[in-house]
Amino acid sequence: MTPLSLFLPCAAGVETYLAQEVERITGVPQTAMQTSRGGVALEAGWRDALALNLHSRLAQRVLVRLARQPYRDEHDIYRAAHDIAWEIWFTPRQTIKVEITAQHSPLKSLNFAALRVKDAVCDRLRERRGERPSVDTARPDVRLFAHLTTDTVHLYIDTSGEPLFKRGWREDKGDAPLKETLAAAMIAATGWTGWADDGSPVPLYDPCCGSGTIPIEAAQMALDIAPGLQRRFAFEKLLPFQAHVWQALREQAVQAQRPWPAGQPFVFGSDVAFRMVDFARRNAERAGVAHAIEFRGGDALQRMPPSTTPGVLLLNPPYGERIAAAGVAGQSARQRSTAGTSMTGGREAARHADGSENNAFFDQLASHWKKHYSGWSGWLLTPDLQLPGKMRFKASRRVPLWNGPIECRLFRFDLIAGRASASTTPADAP
Repeated sequence: MTPLSLFLPCAAGVETYLAQEVERITGVPQTAMQTSRGGVALEAGWRDALALNLHSRLAQRVLVRLARQPYRDEHDIYRAAHDIAWEIWFTPRQTIKVEITAQHSPLKSLNFAALRVKDAVCDRLRERRGERPSVDTARPDVRLFAHLTTDTVHLYIDTSGEPLFKRGWREDKGDAPLKETLAAAMIAATGWTGWADDGSPVPLYDPCCGSGTIPIEAAQMALDIAPGLQRRFAFEKLLPFQAHVWQALREQAVQAQRPWPAGQPFVFGSDVAFRMVDFARRNAERAGVAHAIEFRGGDALQRMPPSTTPGVLLLNPPYGERIAAAGVAGQSARQRSTAGTSMTGGREAARHADGSENNAFFDQLASHWKKHYSGWSGWLLTPDLQLPGKMRFKASRRVPLWNGPIECRLFRFDLIAGRASASTTPADAP
């Protein structure tokens, strides 16, 4: 098959890490890619598209761009969609769904534009195959995407199906779970691979692990376990799909996994809620990494280092409604804030405008780290750009990342006994 124009959307701030990952998976040099806000584009083969679905931890989807045409109105969009040879991708017996996004489009109705794309696809297949496909907005066999800019329409067919952050192992989760793709981006930003230059393991610890997303992603990355091994993909229902090619890719991925003996964990997680620890353990079992991770219950402000070898502390700490996960500091702040309030007003009263409930936790966390985690590097993802000052730390790196619609920073603190000092690593964007 001729080279395909692939586009891999990702969260803002992840583009550079995704380009590096794509190069590792496909061998296409980054210089041959186009990196823009929210994604990476490249020319690659069908087999590469399958491999990216199987191995990418950072992409949200793998899309094949089938058209890029100028437009002025919905008639132009219809013609652009009608000119695509949809019949080589799927049959009328398969259900479809059209999704549309826009950036500064002059059109008044995106829904009508999506309808015109659907009409064009159905008309094309009726002309070429004698039947029209049905629409299924809940569980379509084929997802089509249209993106409108000021004057250009981009049309894609999706090879992924469910978003790639759905790895297939997280059945147990708590409130506001961290997406697996963001957890992988956090790990990539730290530079942690799991291994020192001499081959010895480097510990990673999340003291607010929730249902275990960060530790599980880290363990799979270190053991070279492909994130897509436990799920199905949309490309399995497309006409170019060849089962033997896919099976060979899966077998290669299994053979590439790094063995690790049970009873020697090097990734660690803890949470103040023992219910979440149970969730994390079950998720790790399904993900095939329970032997490499140790989960324990415990307050983040009281847990001692899980390893005698310094490593990486990495967490998405609690804030706002999640402050109860902070343990002692969060509970005491909430108790103080809700004193004298009614049951109905307590929740809102706990959310101080000055953020004092957060400050209590972070102040005590900083003191705990200074006292007990000398030699470790601490990484925190937070939307609070003033967090280093509140912790009386100096951040040696500030990595911009987006948690859905929330702009965050991943701060790095280099911990020395009694204080945290900045390393010589230059800070990223402010």
